[in-house]
Amino acid sequence: MSTEKIIHGRSAGFFPEFSRRPGNNHTNMHYCPGCGHGILHKLIAEAIEDLEIKDRTVLISPVGCSVFAYYYFDCFGISVPHGRAPAVGTGLVRSNPDDIVISYQGDGDLGAIGFNEFIQTANRGENMAVFFVNNAIYGMTGGQMAPTTLPGQKTVTCPLGRSVTNEGYPLKVSEMVSALDSPVYVERVALSSGKNILRARAAVRKALNNVIEKKGFSMVEFLSGCPVNLKMNASQVNEFIDERMCKYFPLGVFKDIADTRDSIKRSSGVYAPEAVRKVLYPQYSSSSVSRDFQNPSPFFAKERRLKVAGFGGQGVLSFGHMLATMGKLRNFNVSYLPVYGPEMRGGTASCSVVVSRKKIASPVVDRDCNLLVVLNDESLEKFLPELKPTGVLIFDSSNVHVSRLRRTQIAYCVNASDLARELGDLRYANSILMGALAKLMDDFFLQETDKADFERVVEEAIRECFADKSEVIRKNINAFYLGKQAASRWNAPSDGQ
Repeated sequence: MSTEKIIHGRSAGFFPEFSRRPGNNHTNMHYCPGCGHGILHKLIAEAIEDLEIKDRTVLISPVGCSVFAYYYFDCFGISVPHGRAPAVGTGLVRSNPDDIVISYQGDGDLGAIGFNEFIQTANRGENMAVFFVNNAIYGMTGGQMAPTTLPGQKTVTCPLGRSVTNEGYPLKVSEMVSALDSPVYVERVALSSGKNILRARAAVRKALNNVIEKKGFSMVEFLSGCPVNLKMNASQVNEFIDERMCKYFPLGVFKDIADTRDSIKRSSGVYAPEAVRKVLYPQYSSSSVSRDFQNPSPFFAKERRLKVAGFGGQGVLSFGHMLATMGKLRNFNVSYLPVYGPEMRGGTASCSVVVSRKKIASPVVDRDCNLLVVLNDESLEKFLPELKPTGVLIFDSSNVHVSRLRRTQIAYCVNASDLARELGDLRYANSILMGALAKLMDDFFLQETDKADFERVVEEAIRECFADKSEVIRKNINAFYLGKQAASRWNAPSDGQ
């Protein structure tokens, strides 16, 4: 009977069997023959085993050929959106400094969509190792030009060859990173000849040792092949790496100062579970009504679509937030959708609020608006066409000039901005306009029991929206009652419609 002796088996950094891989082949990797990913995977797995860090290692792989790395590595792994590996890695090392974080990225992922995430992470000196696979082409998506495609190199998106005049020169990532102060180790190696692979093996281990010793950010760039998209066999790919890629991307150590750096010691976070719970799940002020309470006035039986608009800084979004909070406190389904103007403060801002006893189909209010509240002329001109023929308009007569409405439309006004200035802060204009809304509701839509409840729910909403700001709460409540007292119906001639 013959016996089998294994001289060197699969690294313990890999699963004994690749059972996570779909299909029947659980022995080999899915990478194409001649692809550098399989070689680099082996170097990383052996280093994880030899450095005894398997239970501390988190390997992050974003979109790209390596997205299925979790098929193979027997360690913690996270798949992340395209280019976001360094951001996720930052969260990991900041929350658990003992993690050994590996960000495994291709040239399209790191050099294009994810470059800002990557370079900012390097500049902060986060304690992680970035293994950057540079094969000069987009491999997973069909062979398009990548940030590292060589001058003159042909791809499906530059069939005549990369033009430095049109597309610029390839990014030399290692050179760029080494110019930053924070990174401690930057090296470029190649996954071609046996000699180069041995150098790559040493670079992997040096980067991981830096992470283990908490020295900071390390990056190793691996010149690799993509035989399918480069339309070469494995031997030709190695020649392409050694003779063409290495000329533009010279191999070598660009920075190695880990020995001069102390281990990173960041201040420990203060973990207060109760404080976190309050931030994530705030305890809102309890409503003065039961869970099955419903306002009796027929007005509340239908869905109501509301829009508030004005300049940024006038309290437009706060007004909408108060309306949504009022609905929530009276057991309605509510939606609140703010729209910020491009200029923010001083530019146009608006928000839509939908209040309904039934499910809300959409938070967007761009037609059939029941209530329109405007604080400037621009908003009146823009949104008045969205007001229903039987809708209600409330406006700040300090700033808004209404010339005509339909006969079937109701309008109430109050000089909210002028009154707010007298109170000492223009931001109280929204609560003054809320008072005008209460006046209108009393006059047209509410039964006696609901009139008093409307005032109560306004006060409850103000207390919730401005929680822990007692003086702000007091002044906004005063502004509300001032607005209710000062508001009046607008009785200009209609347009005859």
